[in-house]
Amino acid sequence: MKICLVTAFPPSGRQLNEYGFHLARELQRNPLVDLTILGDELTRYAWATDKDGKTLAGEQEELPGFNVVRSWDSNHLWNPIRLARTVRRLKPDIVWFNLVYSTFGTPEHPVAAFAGLCSPVLTRMLGFFTHVTLHHILEHVDFAGAGVKRERLFRLGSEMATRALLGANSVSVLLSGYRRILLEKYAAENVVLGTHGTFSICPSPPDYSVRDNPDQRMLAIGHWGTYKRLETLMEAFPAILRSRPNARLIVAGANHHTTPGYWESIRDRYGANPRIEFRGYVAEEDVPELFRTTSVVVLPYDSATGSSGPAHQACEYGVPLVSADLPDFRDMAADENMAISFYKTGDAGDLAQQVIGLLESPLRQRQAAEQNYAAALRMTMPNIVRNYLRWFELQRRRQSLDISSRPRFRSYWRPSSVRSSLSVLPPPAAADRAQPPGLD
Repeated sequence: MKICLVTAFPPSGRQLNEYGFHLARELQRNPLVDLTILGDELTRYAWATDKDGKTLAGEQEELPGFNVVRSWDSNHLWNPIRLARTVRRLKPDIVWFNLVYSTFGTPEHPVAAFAGLCSPVLTRMLGFFTHVTLHHILEHVDFAGAGVKRERLFRLGSEMATRALLGANSVSVLLSGYRRILLEKYAAENVVLGTHGTFSICPSPPDYSVRDNPDQRMLAIGHWGTYKRLETLMEAFPAILRSRPNARLIVAGANHHTTPGYWESIRDRYGANPRIEFRGYVAEEDVPELFRTTSVVVLPYDSATGSSGPAHQACEYGVPLVSADLPDFRDMAADENMAISFYKTGDAGDLAQQVIGLLESPLRQRQAAEQNYAAALRMTMPNIVRNYLRWFELQRRRQSLDISSRPRFRSYWRPSSVRSSLSVLPPPAAADRAQPPGLD
């Protein structure tokens, strides 16, 4: 099977580059797959911030072992034409898009963003089977909280973009609530339910001997400044420290590309506290040790834009979670059977109480860790990719039999005896049983 994967891809630092890498790495392992990555253009140099706030620069080089064609760039109007030309030259069996709405353009360049999101339907019109993995839908995005101006105009544009994306042969979303919206609001017939998955091939069970030894580490990690913000966590930490004197807060990650200077402003304000450690950029090889020694991962979001990557990393290493009480994360916890303690969004006192409750109870920590680790075992990247490939092969066979020029999508991915496909879900509620349950 010849696949073109359209995604941001390392050493690019754009959104979803890490997810694209892990998809590509797993596809590369399959001897029956001939993979070409249609990646974003690289600038000559990349920048990162170390734990002292110093800027690190290095020339960007392609990762060895991958066939990467740099065929699009953020904020460029001609991306659909460039991608179409590349796809026609390569003639793949499958064109797989790994997307968020801002993949092809930032909010400052909405026309370029919209044009890029028309690429899947254009690729389908050229006769290629096209699938989109869509990591969020904008109906759930708090535009005001994300600093987006002209919200009504963006809402209208996002609806048009969603309809364009639904012109692909099939679309997978990662939360059941997203699928319900696309079915009900857009009358979509080609939407299937996937899961984010964990990046490990075989997660290692949690090692409790390296936790709470001697510090009870809290970890907050991400790209900060838009919907992921640190103010509530910083306000809550003194109360946590009074109750748990051996607590230590580790803040890892960097600024979101639209909020330069945010991470540094928080570090400058709170960095004098010896119990708070600002790590900045964390190299890939250092991520496992960071999570293994963590007692609890905190998701201090003001709003959500889809399934959480840090939450899935926490599951991969068997770490308990404390999260803002957001509908997306409630869906994620229910869909994937994660153990998450929720606090009222923006309430520092409630956040402190939820963290203290976990840190005071070794039994609760162990139960949450084991539940999250069990969830990770059900959604490893090999399982995720294997079931995508099953889906693609099924659709190729349908097309070869010429069953329908516009295939309808039913519950091909959820045999009654198998619940570990692309997503792990509880049995659907009665109100949902009439709808096709998706990719599981």
